[in-house]
Parts: sequence; C-alpha cells; structure tokens
Amino acid sequence: MKKNSLLLGILLCLALFLSACTSNGSADPLAPLPPPEPDGGPFGVDLNINMSTIDDFLERPDVAYIDLRMFFDPAGFGAIGGISNLTQTLPGYRVVPLPYIATLSAMPVEGAYEGDKLFDVVWGENGEILEITQNYVESETILDELFPKDKAIFLMCGGAGYSALTRALLVHMGWDENMIYSTGGNWYYEGNKSIDLTIDNDNISDDFILATWRVDYAFIDFERLHPLVP
Repeated sequence: MKKNSLLLGILLCLALFLSACTSNGSADPLAPLPPPEPDGGPFGVDLNINMSTIDDFLERPDVAYIDLRMFFDPAGFGAIGGISNLTQTLPGYRVVPLPYIATLSAMPVEGAYEGDKLFDVVWGENGEILEITQNYVESETILDELFPKDKAIFLMCGGAGYSALTRALLVHMGWDENMIYSTGGNWYYEGNKSIDLTIDNDNISDDFILATWRVDYAFIDFERLHPLVP
C-alpha cells in the first residue's frame, strides 16, 4: 500500500511539473509558428522569423530549412559588400542552390550563374513570373522533394535576394504562401549558432579551405537527368 501511495505521489508531482512547464511554454518546442509576414521591402523578409530571431526557430521537425546559396557563386557579390563563397550557414539548413533550380532575375552584380537549371523562368520588371519552362523530366519531382509541401519552409541566402525569388517561384508553382518564410540573408545573421565553413591553412595559395562537407548539400547531377525536347 505504501509503495502504491508513493508511486501515485511521484506521478502526481510529475504531472503538475509538466503542466507548469507547458503553461509557460518551456516544454512546448512546437508552439505554432506565426504566419508569414513579409516586411514590405524589396525582398519580403519576414518580420517575425529573420536573421535577428532565427535562433528561436531552429531545429524544428515541422520545418524544412533551405540555404539557397552556391558554395562558389560566380556572381560578384563582393561589389555590394557581400560574400560570393558560402562561408557559414545555420544548423539544420540544407544547401539547395537556387541557380541550379531556376533562372535568376536581373542581378545587381556581374557574373551571375547562367548554366544548367531545372526550370527556365522569364521574370517581369517587378519580380513577377511571366513564364516557366521545365527543362528535365525530373524537374518537378526534384522540386517537390527539395521543398516539401507538408512542412513550413524557411528560405535563407546571402543578402535575401535568392530567398525572395524562390518564394515567388514556389508560390507561382502551387505552394501555399502561408507555409513559406523568407528568413533573410545570412550575411546579416545576429545569433550565435553559426556553422563556420572556413579552415585557415598556410600551405595553400587561397586564404582558407571551404569545408563543404560540414553541411547537407542537395547535389543535382544534370548529366544524369533527361532533358525535355521542345
């Protein structure tokens, strides 16, 4: 009898503790996300989930985290104070370079990527999509798997431009705009959870080694895809 009473007492205390934790939010890691709220600027960075607040929203199983940068982007982002190489990222973000997904709109720098991509996109002057052409049999399948429709999607790039283009592309192709967040540009990250991808090395001509193996990278082998013949 005493053992049963003791066990009941322990269970009651545990239940009260869990109830208290839930009431103040500390035991509720999957609290509902605020709905997307673009800031009204040219890139539509979310007002609630951005590079100032992202640390509070990392590593959720209900979110697909996408870093849209290339490891070595030929675009001259240094001319506008940016960084062309992907030198840091955040936990849980998968690298899915936008230039391999779709045509870029007009860029503020020279040298932007113009090689193989899943979709050719014609962009309007105001950032709207005028036309999309699928280039490979697998293009839609790849897009569906890289950007799951059953999760919230957090988009990140360097300066927020790639994020804005990707959000526009996905919404145009049928994704729910209420599930897609432009979390902005990692160049402006203000938190303390950054994953450094650089290694200093005095034995090479470059300033550093780029540790590409430290992140999850979605490799698209265009040579093994099947082109759609017009």
